[in-house]
Amino acid sequence: MAGLVFACVVPHGFPIIPDLSDDAEGALATRAAMEEVGRRCAAARPDVLVVATPHGTRVDNTICLASVARGAGTLRWEGRQVEMNVPVDGPMTDLIAERAAARGIPIARASFAGNRRDQSVIPLDWGTITPLWFLGHGRNLVGHGDVLAPEPEEDAGPPVVIAAPSRLLPRETMVEFGTAVAEAAAQSGRRVAFVASCDWAHTHKESGPYGYHPAAAKVDAAVVAALRDNDPGRLITLPEDEVQHAAIDGLWQTLMLAGAMAHTPMRGELLSYEAPSYYSMIVATFEPVG
Repeated sequence: MAGLVFACVVPHGFPIIPDLSDDAEGALATRAAMEEVGRRCAAARPDVLVVATPHGTRVDNTICLASVARGAGTLRWEGRQVEMNVPVDGPMTDLIAERAAARGIPIARASFAGNRRDQSVIPLDWGTITPLWFLGHGRNLVGHGDVLAPEPEEDAGPPVVIAAPSRLLPRETMVEFGTAVAEAAAQSGRRVAFVASCDWAHTHKESGPYGYHPAAAKVDAAVVAALRDNDPGRLITLPEDEVQHAAIDGLWQTLMLAGAMAHTPMRGELLSYEAPSYYSMIVATFEPVG
């Protein structure tokens, strides 16, 4: 079967990566759920992973696609580090851009360094590295303090497409883009997984960088209920003041998932919800109906 074969809503709090933290900063249930996501994604055998991230390279009033040959980056945490260097799928990037443009969605294609795609690379941060670590790209280089231990050089994970939305766009544009992704997946004749990289409310604790707000628990409960009910699209009506007070960064990517599901019906399962720190993390998987 070609087209959309798997999707997930996954966090990017990078201490969940085992090579960066032994105790996942208290998010051990999230780490276990992410390991299960990795198993389910592998079973779906995707040819390409489309990662929608709130971080990375963004361009105002567009959805930015990485038009490069590779993405590379490093995460460091308490004396440890992981590095990642992954192939970016040019043909799928171009096909998604074409389907999105046909729907009137503003698209930017970003590159860096060389003017040719095969000479260009884009930096990766926690928004992409964290989910990709669990989705077949493992670790290319791990470090403890000043000692680095190389892993096998061959990267066995699927190539990726990287999309970063501008929050200046209407929410409806995110839904349209998700539908364009599913259309491109079906047109490509390839097996595609969609990855919504999302952390949720960042205002659970006064000691956190965003302070405390009661909207954090309220918004998180609404998101958990929508995903449990297999209805991420209803999050489009989340009040803007609650979105801002809760300081979520998952809404836009999850609305893309809703658009993809409008094209390719999928059934979801909520695997975990945790807020061990000032921010919360949700893990859910989706597989095509039938």
